[in-house]
Amino acid sequence: MNWLEQHYLALGLILRRFARSPLSSLLAMMVIGVALSLPLGLYTLVDNTRNLADNVQIQPQITVFLSPGASAVSAREIEARLKEEHAIRQFRFIPRDQAMQELLQSAGLADVAAGLDKNPLPDAFVIETLSTNPAELESLRNDLLKLPKVDSVLLDTVWAKRLNGMLRLGRDIALLLAALLGFALVVVTSNTIRLQILSQRDEIEISKLIGATDAFIRRPFLYHGALQGLGGGLAAWLIVILGLHFLNTGVDELARLYASRFHLQVPGTGDMLALLLFSSLLGWIGAFLAVGRHLREFEPRA
Repeated sequence: MNWLEQHYLALGLILRRFARSPLSSLLAMMVIGVALSLPLGLYTLVDNTRNLADNVQIQPQITVFLSPGASAVSAREIEARLKEEHAIRQFRFIPRDQAMQELLQSAGLADVAAGLDKNPLPDAFVIETLSTNPAELESLRNDLLKLPKVDSVLLDTVWAKRLNGMLRLGRDIALLLAALLGFALVVVTSNTIRLQILSQRDEIEISKLIGATDAFIRRPFLYHGALQGLGGGLAAWLIVILGLHFLNTGVDELARLYASRFHLQVPGTGDMLALLLFSSLLGWIGAFLAVGRHLREFEPRA
């Protein structure tokens, strides 16, 4: 009970100090909040981009181009082989004449096509696979190349590799920012606590003279750092929410242009708790380093 009472008194002391200087306390928390909102905002945007990619559910396509001299019999044989392949979700056959018509309709090359003596496009199969794993897709591509009368196989996985690469880069940048700005948060908290210690130098020395332990003296400052970090985490959360609310206006308009619906989502409860724990821990570490350094200098004078 004595231990709990000591923590209760230390916490009450820090809360009264915050109440006596609310403006400076809020400004310190806002500085921490702005610093933490940068990696949190980047992480949120990366997470929303990943969710958008998952919701679109674009499947990599494999296009099998038949040799120019492939007959209808060869096409049916290949079709039968494709039906036996368990890694294929579905496929469709595109005759060369249909491919030319689609090309003319989409690209508007009627004048160019009129000057051709014959249709240069081959028959093709467009395949959708069950797996999106690059290694499995590459293995399937090699198997399809071995089929008779197959001229080439085009595997469309470049977009997936680029998207995954950008998402990984975004996550790495967010982690780097979090590490750098976390260090800055420790420095800011340490300097704030240092000023608090210097302003209470006489009080600390008197406390040491009457037998106060280092843990007793350190305890209020640790609460100060942790609570300041906690307030900074809450400020960062509020900044990100307001930023997403502002961005969602433009995002909604852009999504409507593409006949779709998309809304930037705020991080979940788990992310919020992790942020508050992270910011409180960094504030505590900054306070611990500052107090530990100065307590060694405040030895009682005879």
